[in-house]
Amino acid sequence: MEHESNSADGPGSAPEPGSAPATLRYHVDRDVYSEARLHSSVLHKRERDPKGLCQRVGEHVRCSRERVKAGALSLLPIVSWLPVYPVKEYLIGDLVSGLSTGVMQLPQGLAYAMLAAVPPVYGLYSSFYPVLLYTFFGTSRHISIGTFAVISLMIGGVAVREAPDAMFYVLGNGTNATTTTTTTTMVLDVEARDARRVQLAVALTTLVGLIQLLLGVLRFGFVAIYLTEPLVRGFTTAAAVHVFVSQLKYLLGIKTERYSGPLSVVWSVVAVATNIRDTNLSTMLVGLVCMVFLYGVKEVNERFKKKLPVPIPGEIIVVIVSTGVSYGMNLFQNYQVAVVGKIPTGLLPPALPDHTLFSAVAADSVAIAVVGFSMGISLAKIFALKHGYSVDGNQVTGTLELIALGVCNFVSSFFQTFAITCSMSRSLVQESTGGRTQIAGLLSSLVVLLVVVAIGFVFEPLPQTVLAAIIMVNLQGMFKQLRDIPTLWRTSHIELAIWIVAFVASVLLGLDYGLMVSISFAIITVIYRTQSPKSMLLGQIPNTGLYYDVDQYEECVECSGIKIFHMNSSIYFANSELYITALMQKTGVNPTALLARKAQQKKRRKKQEREAEKKSTIIKLDVDKGVSHAVVDVRLAVQANGQVPESTSDWDCEETLFLEEGPEGAGGTEGAVHTIILDFSPVSFIDSVGAKAIKSVVKEYAAADVCVFIAGCSRTVLSQLRTLQFFGQVVTPDVVFPTIHDAVLHCQLSKSRPLLLLLLLLLLLLLLLLLANEHGGESLIDRTPVIQQDCDDWMIPLAFQDRGALSCCMH
Repeated sequence: MEHESNSADGPGSAPEPGSAPATLRYHVDRDVYSEARLHSSVLHKRERDPKGLCQRVGEHVRCSRERVKAGALSLLPIVSWLPVYPVKEYLIGDLVSGLSTGVMQLPQGLAYAMLAAVPPVYGLYSSFYPVLLYTFFGTSRHISIGTFAVISLMIGGVAVREAPDAMFYVLGNGTNATTTTTTTTMVLDVEARDARRVQLAVALTTLVGLIQLLLGVLRFGFVAIYLTEPLVRGFTTAAAVHVFVSQLKYLLGIKTERYSGPLSVVWSVVAVATNIRDTNLSTMLVGLVCMVFLYGVKEVNERFKKKLPVPIPGEIIVVIVSTGVSYGMNLFQNYQVAVVGKIPTGLLPPALPDHTLFSAVAADSVAIAVVGFSMGISLAKIFALKHGYSVDGNQVTGTLELIALGVCNFVSSFFQTFAITCSMSRSLVQESTGGRTQIAGLLSSLVVLLVVVAIGFVFEPLPQTVLAAIIMVNLQGMFKQLRDIPTLWRTSHIELAIWIVAFVASVLLGLDYGLMVSISFAIITVIYRTQSPKSMLLGQIPNTGLYYDVDQYEECVECSGIKIFHMNSSIYFANSELYITALMQKTGVNPTALLARKAQQKKRRKKQEREAEKKSTIIKLDVDKGVSHAVVDVRLAVQANGQVPESTSDWDCEETLFLEEGPEGAGGTEGAVHTIILDFSPVSFIDSVGAKAIKSVVKEYAAADVCVFIAGCSRTVLSQLRTLQFFGQVVTPDVVFPTIHDAVLHCQLSKSRPLLLLLLLLLLLLLLLLLANEHGGESLIDRTPVIQQDCDDWMIPLAFQDRGALSCCMH
C-alpha cells in the first residue's frame, strides 16, 4: 500500500503574516516493486479490440460532413476567422499596416528582382500574386509573404549558372567614325538573356511549389527541424555576405560579370577590385547618400518605435525622391547612371512553365523549398507564440503552413513570378503598425497591383544604385547575427561549430553546396553527442529517495557494495560498446579481469595445497624415523587450535583482502561491490545490438558473482526489450525496477537476509542445546567446548554460503 501526506495545511491555506512559509513534505509508504510484480499484480492493460488493416484504412478514407468541414477550415483558414472578423477593432490597424507594408513591398520587389537576375517588374509580380493567395491559405496572421533576399539570391545563382552572359553574345555592326568603315563586334543580347532567365526562375518556382505541396501532403514538415537555429542564422549571415558583394558593382556603377558556384564571392570581390578605377562617381554618390539616409531612418524608427504611430517609410521616400531627381537631371543620359528601365504596364496572362528546364533546376528547387519553408515557419511560430494562437493544426511539423507556401509558389509561377517566402523586416513592420490578420497582407498586395496596373512606368528612371542601397541597408539585421558567436561560445561550443561551419561553407562553396554541408555537419554533431554522452555514478542524499552525481555533489553518498551507473544516452548499435566500456570504467568492476583473478587465485590455492601435502608427508616420514617428533606435535597443536598454517597464509590473506576490498579496487572502504544498478531513465530507445550488449554484460557479471539490476526503465523501452526477447533464464523481469530507490532497497534487503537467517539458526541451535542439557543432565558449562567446536564446523562454510547468496542476490 502507498500512503502520501504533506505537512502543509492544504492548497487553500496561507501562512500567517510575518511567519515563515510552510515547507511542503511528503511521505510514501509502499512495497518495493519489481517489474515482474508490477506486471502481474499492479498494472493491467486496458482491453482494446485490435483493428484490422481494412478497418484502419476505412477510418482514414471515410468521408463525413464533419471531416469535410474540418478539412475546408484547415486548408482555408480564412473561412474560420473572416466571418467573425471584428471590423471596429481590427480594420483600422489592418488598413494602416497594409498600406505601410505595401509601401515597403514596392522598392524591395524591384530590388530583389535584381538579386534574382530578372527584370525588376517580375519582382512586382512576385509581390502581388503570392501575397494575395496567402491571405486565403496562410495560417499565420502577421507574417508578410513576398520577395526575400536569400531566396532571391539563390534563384539568381541558378539563373546565372544556367544562362550566363557568354551564351547571349551576338554579332553586331559598328561604324568607325574616322575611317568610315564597318566593323563586326560581339554584342550582348540582353532581352534574350533576360527572357531565358525568367523561364528558369519560373520553372524553378514551379518545382519549389510542387515540392512544398508534396512535403505538406505527406506530412514531411519535420524535415525543417534539421535546420537548427544556429545553422539557419549562420546560413543567412553567409547569404547576407553574398548579397552585399553582389550589389557592390551596382553601388559603384561598375560593369562586371556575375559569378555563381564555389568561390563566387571571392571572384566577385576580385572583379570589383580589378575594375575599381571605372567607378562612376555620380552613381556612387547617389548610392551612398541613399544608404546614409536609410540607415538614419532605421535608427530613428528603432529608437522611437514606441512614440511613432507608424514607422517612417524611408524606402519609399528614397525611391520617390531619387526617381524625381533622376528624371529631372536626366542622370542616365548626362551622367551614365544605370536606371531600372522599361516597366511594362499591366499583368501578364498565365502561361505554363517550360518543363524541359525541370531537370536542370531540380536539385536547387529542393534546397530553396526547404530553406523557404524553414524561414517562414520559424517566423510564423514566433508571432503565433507572441499573440497566443496556433500556426496550424499540426504545430510540430507546420504541415498546413507548408501547404500554404506550396500553393503560393506553385499557382503564382503560372503568372511569371519567382519563389517567395516571408520577410522578417516587412513582417515586423506589419505587426508593429497594428496588423491583426492577413487583411493587412491583402491590402499590401492591392497597393502593388495599383503600381503594376497604373503607375509602373513612373519608376523607370529609378537608379539601380538606389535599389542596391536599399538591399544593403536591409542586410543590417542579418549582419547583426554575428553577435551570436560570443554568445554561443559561452553557452554551447557544438552550436557555435554548427554556426561557423554553416557560415564558412556557405560563403566559400555557395548557398546550395553550403546548405548541404551545413545539414550534414549538423547531423554529424547529433551522432557525436550520442558518442560522447556524460556518464556518472549516482549516490543517495541521506534519508531521501533522491540520487545524484557523487562527483558533483558532496551530500550524495554511495550505498555500501552498490554502484549506480547513469549515462545520458540511449543504447543502440552506435554506442553500445561505449556504454559497456564506460560502465566498467566508472564502477571499477571488470568482470573479465575479475574472473581471471579468481582463476589465478584458485590455481595458486591448489599449488599451495599440493606443497602443504608434500611437506606433511615429509614430516610424517621423519616421525617414523624418530626425528623431530615435537615438530609434528606443534603443527597438530596449531591446527587443532584453528590457526592458519604459515605456508598457506599468503593466499588466504589475498582472498580475505579480495573479499573485503572488492575487485579491481572497487568498493574501497565501503566493502566489496556485489550489485550494479543501471539507471535507464535517460534511455529513450534500445535496439537489438544494445539489448544483446546489456544481456551479455549481465551474464559476465553474474559469472563473477556481481548482480546487475535495471531501474527507471520506461514502458516504451520495456516493450522494446520484450519484443527483442531480452528476458529469459539469465535476465528476468525481477531484475527491473520502476525507480532507483526500489532497486536499492531490494539489494539492501537481499544483503541482510542471509545474516538474519544465520542469526535465527544460531538461536535455534542454542535452544536445542538447552533442551538437550535439561534431559541429558550435563551442565551447559561442560558442553561449551563441544558447542564451540560444532559452531566452528558449520558457521564458517555457512558464512561463505551466505556470501555467495549475497553475491547472487537470491531472494
